[in-house]
Amino acid sequence: MARAGQVGLARVAVVVRAGAAPLWWLGVLAAGVGVLVPGLTGRRIGVLAGAALFIVAAAVVAWTRRGRYTALAGSAARAGRHDVLQDRAVTLRNWRRGHRWWLLLAFLAALGSAFAVPAAGGLLMAGCGAGLWLKSAWIGRREQSGEALLWVRVDWLAGNAGRPAGKTVRAYRSTGIAAGDAAPGGARRKAPTPA
Repeated sequence: MARAGQVGLARVAVVVRAGAAPLWWLGVLAAGVGVLVPGLTGRRIGVLAGAALFIVAAAVVAWTRRGRYTALAGSAARAGRHDVLQDRAVTLRNWRRGHRWWLLLAFLAALGSAFAVPAAGGLLMAGCGAGLWLKSAWIGRREQSGEALLWVRVDWLAGNAGRPAGKTVRAYRSTGIAAGDAAPGGARRKAPTPA
């Protein structure tokens, strides 16, 4: 928790990536269960429709708001010495706590949709997770090329600890590539191998 005069910063790529794993695994589980249900359209049509939805969802999520991310990254100011860098685990936990009910509702909706179109809802959900991974990888490539990690003020995030490019976010901060405990793109930083 940041004290008076300090600003808490969360990694942009970690916030983006936070929903990828839950959406992916819950979607895969819902699709797997959905395949067991014949549904109104039949399994073959359901899986084909789901595959199309997966591709579309991944592309839309990966490409949405790229211009906003690019503009914020381009005007990022250097983080100050009083800024507090939030750990990757804390950012993930905050996002998942803030979105737990949405994830549960999405999972139940994906399961329920299997009675109409088997596996389609689950594959749509998994596609959203894949899109978030693609977006965080894109942010990671920008961070690598610019040799600067991007951070967002925690108090500018939405109430559910999401939307790192939302209307309330006015600017990003940047640090050196080695700052924090997450690698470019938001993945867990690998421990250095002993010589």
